[in-house]
Amino acid sequence: MAASERRAFAHKINRTVAAEVRKQVSRERSGSPHSSRRSSSSLGVPLTEVMEPLDFEDVLLSRPPDVEPGPLRDLIEFPADDLELLKQPRECRTTESGVPEDGKLDAQVRAAVAMYSEDWVIVRRRYQHLSTAYSPVTTETQRERQKGLICQVFEQDTSGDERMGPEDTDDSQHCSGSPEDTPRSSGASGIFSLRNLASDSLLPALLERAAPEDVDRRNEALRRQHRAPALLTLYPAPDEDEAVERCSIPEPPREHFGQRILVKCLSLKFEIEIEPIFGTLALYDVREKKKISENFYFDLNSDSVKGLLRAHGTHPAISTLARSAIFSVTYPSPDIFLVVKLEKVLQQGDISECCEPYMVMKEADAVKNKEKLERLRLAAEQFCTRLGRYRMPFAWTAVHLANIVSSVGPQDRDSDSEGERRPTWAERRRRGPQDRGCSGDDACSFSSFRPATLTVTNFFKQEAERLSDEDLFKFLADMRRPSSLLRRLRPVTAQLKIDISPAPENLHFCLSPELLHVKPYPDPRGRPTKEVLEFPAREVYAPHTCYRNLLFVYPHSLNFSSRQGSVRNLAVRIQYMAGEDQSQALPVIFGKSSCSEFTREAFTPVVYHNKSPEFYEEFKLRLPACVTENHHLFFTFYHVSCQPRPGTALETPVGFTWIPLLQHGRLRTGPFCLPVSVDQPPPSYSVLTPDVALPGMRWVDGHKGVFSVELTAVSSVHPQDPHLDKFFTLVHVLEEGTFPFRLKETVLSEATVEQELRASLAALRLASPEPLVAFSHHVLDKLVHLVVRPPIIGGQIVNLGRGAFEAMAHVASLVHRSLEAVQDSRGHCPLLAAYVHYAFRLPGGDPSLPGGVPPATVQAATLARGSGRPTSLYLTRSKSISSSNPDLAVVPGSVDDEVSRILATKGVDRSHSWVNSAYAPGGSKAVLRRGLPYCGADPRQLLHEELALQWVVSGSAVREVALQHAWFFFQLMIKSMELHLLLNQRLDTPRKLRFPGRFLDDIAALVASVGLEVITRVHKDMELAERLNASLAFFLSDLLSIADRGYIFSLVRAHYKQVATRLLSAPNPTALLTLRMDFTRILCSHEHYVTLNLPCSPLSPPASPSPSVSSTTSQSSTFSSQAPDPKVTSMFELSGPFRQQHFLSGLLLTELALALDPEAEGASLLHKKAISAVHSLLCSHDIDSRYTDATVKAKVAELYLPLLSLARDTLPRLHGFAEGSGQRSRLASMLDSDTEGEGDIGGTINPSVAMAIAGGPLAPGSRTSISQGPSAAARSGCPLSAESSRTLLVCVLWVLKNAEPALLQRWAADLALPQLGRLLDLLYLCLAAFEYKGKRAFERINSLTFKKSLDMKARLEEAILGTIGARQEMVRRSRERSSSGNQENVRWRKSVTHWRQTSDRVDKTKDEMEHEALVDGNLATEASLVVLDMLEIIVQTVMLSEARESILSAVLKVVLYSLGSAQSALFLQHGLATQRALVSKFPELLFEEDTELCADLCLRLLRHCGSRISTIRIHASASLYLLMRQNFEIGHNFARVKMLVTMSLSSLVGTTPNFSEEHLRRSLKTILTYAEEDIGLRDSTFAEQVQDLMFNLHMILTDTVKMKEHQEDPEMLMDLMYRIARGYQGSPDLRLTWLQNMAGKHAELGNHAEAAQCMVHAAALVAEYLALLEDSRHLPVGCVSFQNVSSNVLEESAISDDILSPDEEGFCSGKNFTELGLVGLLEQAAAYFTMGGLYEAVNEVYKNLIPILEAHRDYKKLAAVHGKLQEAFTKIMHQSSGWERVFGTYFRVGFYGARFGDLDEQEFVYKEPSITKLAEISHRLEEFYTERFGDDVVEIIKDSNPVDKSKLDPQKAYIQITYVEPHFDTYELKDRVTYFDRNYGLRAFLFCTPFTPDGRAHGELAEQHKRKTLLSTEHAFPYIKTRIRVCHREETVLTPVEVAIEDMQKKTRELAFATEQDPPDAKMLQMVLQGSVGPTVNQ
Repeated sequence: MAASERRAFAHKINRTVAAEVRKQVSRERSGSPHSSRRSSSSLGVPLTEVMEPLDFEDVLLSRPPDVEPGPLRDLIEFPADDLELLKQPRECRTTESGVPEDGKLDAQVRAAVAMYSEDWVIVRRRYQHLSTAYSPVTTETQRERQKGLICQVFEQDTSGDERMGPEDTDDSQHCSGSPEDTPRSSGASGIFSLRNLASDSLLPALLERAAPEDVDRRNEALRRQHRAPALLTLYPAPDEDEAVERCSIPEPPREHFGQRILVKCLSLKFEIEIEPIFGTLALYDVREKKKISENFYFDLNSDSVKGLLRAHGTHPAISTLARSAIFSVTYPSPDIFLVVKLEKVLQQGDISECCEPYMVMKEADAVKNKEKLERLRLAAEQFCTRLGRYRMPFAWTAVHLANIVSSVGPQDRDSDSEGERRPTWAERRRRGPQDRGCSGDDACSFSSFRPATLTVTNFFKQEAERLSDEDLFKFLADMRRPSSLLRRLRPVTAQLKIDISPAPENLHFCLSPELLHVKPYPDPRGRPTKEVLEFPAREVYAPHTCYRNLLFVYPHSLNFSSRQGSVRNLAVRIQYMAGEDQSQALPVIFGKSSCSEFTREAFTPVVYHNKSPEFYEEFKLRLPACVTENHHLFFTFYHVSCQPRPGTALETPVGFTWIPLLQHGRLRTGPFCLPVSVDQPPPSYSVLTPDVALPGMRWVDGHKGVFSVELTAVSSVHPQDPHLDKFFTLVHVLEEGTFPFRLKETVLSEATVEQELRASLAALRLASPEPLVAFSHHVLDKLVHLVVRPPIIGGQIVNLGRGAFEAMAHVASLVHRSLEAVQDSRGHCPLLAAYVHYAFRLPGGDPSLPGGVPPATVQAATLARGSGRPTSLYLTRSKSISSSNPDLAVVPGSVDDEVSRILATKGVDRSHSWVNSAYAPGGSKAVLRRGLPYCGADPRQLLHEELALQWVVSGSAVREVALQHAWFFFQLMIKSMELHLLLNQRLDTPRKLRFPGRFLDDIAALVASVGLEVITRVHKDMELAERLNASLAFFLSDLLSIADRGYIFSLVRAHYKQVATRLLSAPNPTALLTLRMDFTRILCSHEHYVTLNLPCSPLSPPASPSPSVSSTTSQSSTFSSQAPDPKVTSMFELSGPFRQQHFLSGLLLTELALALDPEAEGASLLHKKAISAVHSLLCSHDIDSRYTDATVKAKVAELYLPLLSLARDTLPRLHGFAEGSGQRSRLASMLDSDTEGEGDIGGTINPSVAMAIAGGPLAPGSRTSISQGPSAAARSGCPLSAESSRTLLVCVLWVLKNAEPALLQRWAADLALPQLGRLLDLLYLCLAAFEYKGKRAFERINSLTFKKSLDMKARLEEAILGTIGARQEMVRRSRERSSSGNQENVRWRKSVTHWRQTSDRVDKTKDEMEHEALVDGNLATEASLVVLDMLEIIVQTVMLSEARESILSAVLKVVLYSLGSAQSALFLQHGLATQRALVSKFPELLFEEDTELCADLCLRLLRHCGSRISTIRIHASASLYLLMRQNFEIGHNFARVKMLVTMSLSSLVGTTPNFSEEHLRRSLKTILTYAEEDIGLRDSTFAEQVQDLMFNLHMILTDTVKMKEHQEDPEMLMDLMYRIARGYQGSPDLRLTWLQNMAGKHAELGNHAEAAQCMVHAAALVAEYLALLEDSRHLPVGCVSFQNVSSNVLEESAISDDILSPDEEGFCSGKNFTELGLVGLLEQAAAYFTMGGLYEAVNEVYKNLIPILEAHRDYKKLAAVHGKLQEAFTKIMHQSSGWERVFGTYFRVGFYGARFGDLDEQEFVYKEPSITKLAEISHRLEEFYTERFGDDVVEIIKDSNPVDKSKLDPQKAYIQITYVEPHFDTYELKDRVTYFDRNYGLRAFLFCTPFTPDGRAHGELAEQHKRKTLLSTEHAFPYIKTRIRVCHREETVLTPVEVAIEDMQKKTRELAFATEQDPPDAKMLQMVLQGSVGPTVNQ
């Protein structure tokens, strides 16, 4: 390394390292999750710099494979048969080739014939189909692979069907003693029923005591069974939008067809049948005024009529008997007509006369007109015999195609040729350029309509003056008008029946326009269908693929008006002459109908007595392969005499003219207006044109043009473009060396031909696009030929490399522009792609090596002029070649400097590199550089070398064009290199020797300059930058298959460095990063990606020059005293060695690491891209047959190991799947604080806790507060979306599943404690992310529906924050739009990506939903099992560590979480096995440490014991039994487990809606059975204790059943729960549980006041307990302290000392019986009070809470509390009148009738929501009890009078409901001042009943009495339930006077209130006054 370089490098290193070290140390110190992100841990090379890759080829040579042959061996090197050369026969549509055989072909035809007959040459990479580019994983392929999944059984799916099918068949007897009839007290019967139950089967060998190792081994073996082989097939396919690497093999070039219509002519019938009629069909486009098909001739005459022409007919060829034709329409439009023209045999009389009989005579009158008909027949017979070879126009008609297509209606407009479409991503359909044509209003498709049979009845007679096409177009335009002039004409009546239908795919018996048989052609005797040649309305850009050489001749008009004599019935005869003798007329004119296939002459129809006729005839000729100067068309004009007169000939020639077909070697076509000679032309006339006035010839009309005719050629041999013609001519001249040569006016000698050729190359860009595209293969072939075999002129090699390169660039550009509409997704033109893939070959592909004997003519001395380009071309263009240092990050001055700098310092100075040599072009000894190594060799050059050279040195204009189509040149070079290697058998040579150094230099220069263009254009032209970027990546990827791989890697690295340099100054780094990510993704899509990463050679440990950054600071590992093994560590980190050896995988993961870096910009877009890239690669590994073997898969997984650390460090920013579901205690923070607590300086927040607060997904309420811990908040960066997080996690799981367990174990052993904690967190998150949602969730709608909106949100943010340029955004949007019409409305293409499938169609079929649920279930199971495997690995590593408790409890938490989430039966049996193993190995975890874990475990086990699925129950009861046994063995009683199980059961019963007690009973019985069979504990009290516990649980269950019954009756349910809670008065834990259950139920029902009361009671209970334990000043003194909140609370003081001795194990051990628990309960109570609007009570609650918080100095909470208090008081102020707060309405409800059971004759006061009307509660209760007891049983008693039981029907149930109001004594009212006071703590209620002595309710004032009833309740409202029993009632009766007085007092009060209003309220006063006339009014 040069000194200057070393210095600069050192500077740089020191700078970065110092900063990195500081950062590193501070991070390590804080244990932050990003502790080693940018600075990778084991070598101080920052991730932003790319490592120098290993020299791939050297590594392979130096490290001999130490593996036996087999799948692992195949990973080491590319397979030997990687490249193969295929010759694919060119698809020929016809059975004959149609290529002329005759020998004397000129060069042009020879070239064409060769081209159309040679096979395709395809270089195939045999394994390419395995790459993600060619076999993408899409939703469809995923669906395919998901077939045959086992259906996983989930509890939640079975809950609907009460009994699971086959699982529970053994539940035959439901339950012997039904629990309904066993009241709680009678224990005996309960025991009896449990005894009689059948138990589930027992687990074998459960009670044996085996060594833990054996158990683990057995468990692991079981876990290995029935596993899903490929994890990622269960996950949705990667996002299609990101798949930049998608390619498809181009379609082979095919003949172009439009939409094809089949027209069959069925019959033609006139009113009279007297003579043959001949028909012609053709298509015309009125808008374009163009005939758009050739003519199709048909003959529907009967055999008898045909017989009239016997005299003239030869035997008709079968091809002329066709009656059906296929028309092709490239540009369908509503203006297309099918025109039918009819002709008949020439006869005397003009057209009108001849039509007359057809118009007049009717078929019906045949008898009447018999004589007439006979006469006509005779005449017709005579004319046929005499004039049978001439025709005359007769009639015509037209069919408007659009009417047929649209009126019949589409079969199915959608059938948009889905079949042939590339799956989801071939963004534009490849139907051809015509797509542009049918745009907008005239879109009209002929490809799919229902077939129609038409009968055309009206024909219009032809008019002699209006026969031309112009007139026809006028008629057609007129036909479309409603008031058509044609309608007024008298029609010729006839019936023509035709069938019109879309042409079927492979029609049998088809003839091509050249009359060749199209396959399939089963029998040559079948009547054929003809394909009619199309003349497209506009240009069609498609290359010719088959030989076609047709000439069409259209005579338009003839003007003989000035000609004297009898020249009236004029016929024109046409002949194709090969010479001047009549015998040289060639049979090349196609016959029409019922005649021979080819004829030597043909005539136009005759217009009777017309001297200047117009013609509509079309002659079709087959051009001979070799047209010479003598070939010409010869026209003879005849006068035909229609009447047989003696002495007059039938035809008299009256004129002659001709057209020579070749002029200067070009075919002559176009319109001609020819003079006509009266005399036969003189000899050798044919080389001249008739325009030349030959001496002694007489001309009609004085040599003026009188005959107008047009020639058009449809030829794939003659380009008909001056520039192309000239180019081909020159090239062929050079090939044949025929000098001198005449080109137009000039004669070319050898001296001038070079200049002409150069000019012609330059002029190619001026060629018109249509022929250029049509002949693109020819042109490109010739250009390649000129480069590879430079022509030798005058014995000297002429190097045309530069000219040919420029021409190629321009041709590519022109072709591309013409076909803009049909580019594929990558902007490639399919036509050029197909050329490279199929047609391109190296000229003379003989495998001879360059060299050999030089041709004698070449003189080495002349090589100097060979370069053929001005010496000033490039390097003299002031590109000073600097020797500057490439590593200095200077901002380049200009592109040129930059490029030259890169060129100059290409690594080693190769002395033969032309850049620095005198031999450089323009240097002192400039010579043709390719000639150097073998001077005087055959002038054969290698195309790829020449292309690379020309490109590197090209001028700016050409370079620009080449850049636009860089992919084309790259692909050409690649194929050229591949062919070079294959044809010269060089594939066996070592890669380093395959290509010369100077060529590699050119490649390097090229890559550098294209790379630079990408970087500089990213802001100017994002689309081009994207395309260039992809092309460059594909080019390098392709090179990896053929060139020196280490060298290519170094090019990749150089490119990365270029990008990195630019990133520092880029205004919009995101755009560049996006491109770089795409670049990486494409490189990684190589089919041998794994091999390219050197997977099998071990990592060389880092040879670090200085002590590596992390080794000095890394904490010593958790589990081993010695330092971590650097080899293992560097495998799991993005370390230097890792990135160096696994180069591509290193690049990919580095991209991911940088994207996930918290400081990264434009993050969400980059997250998605980077994660998607990894995901799609892993998917492809999963489906790759080469990697199915487990050992191989493990090697592949090693390439992704750093993903684990990456995901672990990104943990805080992953989406919080675990939030919401249960409060999640954070494992990592717990571990962190364990190990680092002492080190933290007092008062600072532990970083990971801060992280959790700031938005780590795992802290319970995290998202709310970001303010605390500023450092953490600032560092947390952009969170990942749910989708990205899930995908990242699934990739992590893939690595864990496939990596080698031993390796993972070694890694886990080396992890520091906090890192291990985060790893466990990660596993926890994996469980949460893939939890099964249940079938019902799928039925509702998939949760990913809003994924798109999230994406849009991310994009919007990016646009707002400016991280993504507006231009780029636009480009992306437009690309999306073009890709599938418009992606926002994706609904129309359902296959676009997986989530759309799940979301946009809400109307999924049942099968699809079943399938989705099936896949989701399998994914959840597999993910959970992978996590379980990893947990087992961690447990095994932890066995020996000191800090194992904290880790084990964290592991156990993850296991518990997995047991608690929705899991399949398969997983649960393994999960429970792991849990049993854990408990047996580490019992102290549960029984000595944390009660929480044990409580959690009991709850989970009990829940599974009640499962409907027997396997789950079997395992859960086994686990529960072992848990008790374990507890018992430790302390001879298992009070703790007893207690926790009882509590768990209570909370289960309270909270689980569809809990199955029947199944739980089975499990209880199973546990009993275990206890009875356990021989080991026979002598202890264990079995007895178990029995007691089981019976106790059974009792609780029985109560539960009752609750089940009353599920619908909230009051009854609450009473039951209340009763159960009362029953637990002696067991505080359980009472607390039930109070909490009740609170939950109330909150569900919206009774917030009651829920709050439950919480207050719970708090009082805890306070009582705490008061017993210690006497703390700040704690409430038991219940008494809560009296102000509720007077009912004193119930809780029943816990006296004799019941509770606080020391007893297992009592009051829950988390709530602590100060913290108390605080929690009080906070909940306050929250419920606030929700219920009881703000005054909030204050009372907080009075008890504040002293506790003050004692704890918890100022944060105090601040919050006072804030809430302020809110509460403010609300009270604002709602002072009380009307705004509505507290409740009360009703007295009495139940009467035996049906009510316990409730009979009971009275309750019900508290209903405020403003409940009497009718509402009455209706509710009536409806409820009617449902329960049946119709006509329940009656509502309408009055409030006392009920007389004897008068009621005993069979019925009566309910009496009365509205009651709270009642206060006068003294009470003094205290109850506010509205709240009058609605809180209510015990007395009042209602009044009016009555009269005679029994009526109302009567006269004098007899109106009133009964006042006062009710007292047992408890005060609000209470912990909403109905309270009435315990006392008093009645007082008022006399009529008292009633009146009371009314008066009430009115007076109301009046006083109304008048004292401030401000005065007139309305209110008016209302009061209206009702105050007297006490009788408004009674």
